[in-house]
Amino acid sequence: MDRIRLLKNVVQEYAWGSYTAIPQLLGRDAPAGRPQAELWMGAHPKAPSMVKWGGKWCSLLELISKNPKDILGEKVAEKFDNRLPYLFKVLAAAKPLSIQAHPSRIQAKQGFDRENRLKIPLDAYHRNYKDDNHKPECICALTDFWALNGFRKISDILSLMEKICPPGLKTPLDLLREQPDAMGLKNFFQALMTMDGKAQAEIIADAIKNVQNFADDHPAYQWMIDLHKEYPKDIGVLSPILLNLVCLKPGEAMFLPSGQLHAYLDGVGIELMANSDNVLRGGLTPKHMDVQELLNVLNFEERDINILFAGEIDECECAYETPAEEFFLSVISVTEEIGYHRADHRSVEIILCTDGRAKITDLGKNENVFVERGKSIVIPAVVEKYRIEGNATFYKASVPL
Repeated sequence: MDRIRLLKNVVQEYAWGSYTAIPQLLGRDAPAGRPQAELWMGAHPKAPSMVKWGGKWCSLLELISKNPKDILGEKVAEKFDNRLPYLFKVLAAAKPLSIQAHPSRIQAKQGFDRENRLKIPLDAYHRNYKDDNHKPECICALTDFWALNGFRKISDILSLMEKICPPGLKTPLDLLREQPDAMGLKNFFQALMTMDGKAQAEIIADAIKNVQNFADDHPAYQWMIDLHKEYPKDIGVLSPILLNLVCLKPGEAMFLPSGQLHAYLDGVGIELMANSDNVLRGGLTPKHMDVQELLNVLNFEERDINILFAGEIDECECAYETPAEEFFLSVISVTEEIGYHRADHRSVEIILCTDGRAKITDLGKNENVFVERGKSIVIPAVVEKYRIEGNATFYKASVPL
């Protein structure tokens, strides 16, 4: 495949999704009674994008397998074993997603191989590892976007807990005070997660009763109340006082490395991640939770939130710097007066238009593709130069070279 092509993408209909955000972006009617949670753009085996090629719709995954160097570029194809290394998404959360973390590359490979040896089907309810890859990710807000990201400073956890401390947590909290470090936090979290159902139910009931008196004192307390309405029996309702609570404003982003416990609570964002679907859950979900495996992959170091702001590359493009090897997220804005030009020495790019309309020209072949809000394209590495003209905003996924 040696041309710029429009993509046809899969929409994932998860229960926590918005009924309106993705249909509005795509210019479609909302499906009756069905939440639309994620728009996937990429070549993940679970839901690859489709490309019009040779008169028919073909899987981008299949096309890459046949033409890896042309599509990915020689360096990317060699480094990532002829696979597109990223997965690009629009994420629309009307309800909280599960508390979760993702394994490192080594942990993913070991876990995937282990579950394969045990002959656990890939679609089995209790399967942890769907592939052998890690999943660092970056989320960039399109609307106000509430999330939990990494463990709070232990002093803050203790301070927030003191006001609402249920009797059942007094001993674990005393032990955390005596050992206010990563190991102490791991022991506290393990005690919380491995309590029997009756003990957890009592802690939840006591905490929610106590927190009613302090709902206006801190956003974490109000989020506890809100989460309890959705998951009244889930110990994850305590997560806002254990994890950093953040509200990203439109255009702000954050990076989530492997092993970082997090949850997306509400809002619409652009998500770019390594091409993996490995998730280990820790609450706010009816799905499978393997607590021991979660404990094995988690990083229990306390941390502050590092908000990412787009830095200017040129007059049309700004980018979010992350340590990821697999992906690079940038924003392109063009006007009638100022267009965007991209030369060679680049990787495969997927571009999503979030506003306006523009013409994208392959300067080598003098071919045009017209793109408007909600449309996305793939630009193979073999396309030497292209230009974008019009009045539009794009989010671009690429691979750093």
